[in-house]
Amino acid sequence: MAARTPQRHGTPMTVSFAHFRRPLHVMAAAVAALAQAPAFAQSVPTPELETAVQAVQRADQADADQYAPEPLAAARQALAQAQSTRNKKEALDFALRAAADADLARARSQEAVATAEVGQRRAEIADLQRQLGSEGGR
Repeated sequence: MAARTPQRHGTPMTVSFAHFRRPLHVMAAAVAALAQAPAFAQSVPTPELETAVQAVQRADQADADQYAPEPLAAARQALAQAQSTRNKKEALDFALRAAADADLARARSQEAVATAEVGQRRAEIADLQRQLGSEGGR
C-alpha cells in the first residue's frame, strides 16, 4: 500500500518500496546467508570426520551389523555426535572415537568370517579323511 508524503513543491510524491525491490532482495539474501554461515562452517567435514565416515562404511561392508553389532553401534553413535556438536574439540574426539570403534567392528567381523571359514574347511577336511579311510578299508 502506497503512503502519501507531505507536499513539497506542488505534487504529492507516492512512497513505494517497489523502487527498492532489488536492493531489498539482495539484502534479504545476504542476511539469510550470514545467518546460516556458522552452521555451514560447522558442517564442513574435517579430515577426521571423513575418516570416521569411511571407517563406518567399511565396517558396514564387512557385515559388522551381523558379526560385531556393539562396536558398530558405538561407532555410529560417536559419528552422529561428531556431526552434531558445535564444539570443534568435541567433534574431533567423537570422530576419532567413531573411527576407532568402526575399525574394531570391522576387525571383529573379519575375524568372525575367517573363523567360520576355517571351521568350514576343517569340516571338509574331516569329511575327506573319512572318505579316504572308508575307501582304504575295502
